[in-house]
Amino acid sequence: MNKFTKLGLCLGLLATVLFSACKKEYDSIETIDDAAIQTFIKAGNVKYVKDATGYYYNIITQGSGLAVKNSDSVFYSYKFKTLSGQLLNQSSDVMIPGTFLGYTDRFTINGSSYVFSPIREVLSKLNRGGTATLIMPSNLAFGKNGLGTINVGSNENILVELGIYSQSKIHEINELEMSNFLISNNLTAIKDASRVRYIITQQGTGTQVLSSSTLILNYTGRLLNGTIFDSNTAGTFSTTLAGVISGWDILKNFKAGTKLRLFIPSDLGYGQSGRRDPSTGAIIIPANANLDFDIEIVSVTN
Repeated sequence: MNKFTKLGLCLGLLATVLFSACKKEYDSIETIDDAAIQTFIKAGNVKYVKDATGYYYNIITQGSGLAVKNSDSVFYSYKFKTLSGQLLNQSSDVMIPGTFLGYTDRFTINGSSYVFSPIREVLSKLNRGGTATLIMPSNLAFGKNGLGTINVGSNENILVELGIYSQSKIHEINELEMSNFLISNNLTAIKDASRVRYIITQQGTGTQVLSSSTLILNYTGRLLNGTIFDSNTAGTFSTTLAGVISGWDILKNFKAGTKLRLFIPSDLGYGQSGRRDPSTGAIIIPANANLDFDIEIVSVTN
């Protein structure tokens, strides 16, 4: 046997040993994860089904709506928790996420992108209106690195509470989001026939607003999560109703001196396109976002 053959055999043996060691370590983590998950399940006395890839799921309610396919658009909810119950991350009930079912495994958390296939797979087992619980072992979740910014430790198993909303249309979700917002903030608003909701904080007694009026307005615009996307309160913003989003047409019901708060559904705001910064391309208003405005009608010229 020449020295090159001996060297090749040694390198091959070394590679086999290293691979076996790595596989053994990986398998041991899977075994530890599975034992921890089974202990959690037994303690909760809840029946879970184990998928061949290693995650566990429990269908809580199947849902009474239609079954959904990967190509169907869905609105859904999620809560990420540790097995000890610590909340890590969750969807908002005033800016409800929506996408095609086939894309529901994609998440951006604190600037990092993740693909959690079990989430899409479990959601696909539900009808509209259904709910489920998913337990992802660490290798299918955040892995050995964890995610310190949301307190996920190394090799941590993750519990995910999932649901598909029964609503399938954007305007239905808009209504739900605005209702949720008003309830959570203990607000009572009047609903106009246009579906814009409003709260009058000061009734004006000046000139009536017409479709052709030139208006001086003070305003602050927010998303329902409180993010301010635009504001002008210096008494210098001049416009006609033709020059603003259609949700502001409701100002025709009021007079100069009026102060009010408007809640505008997305289709009467910036719709499916949303709004981006023209110079940077950064998203200012997400697609299908409801809007929350404080508006003062400073003056009206007819």
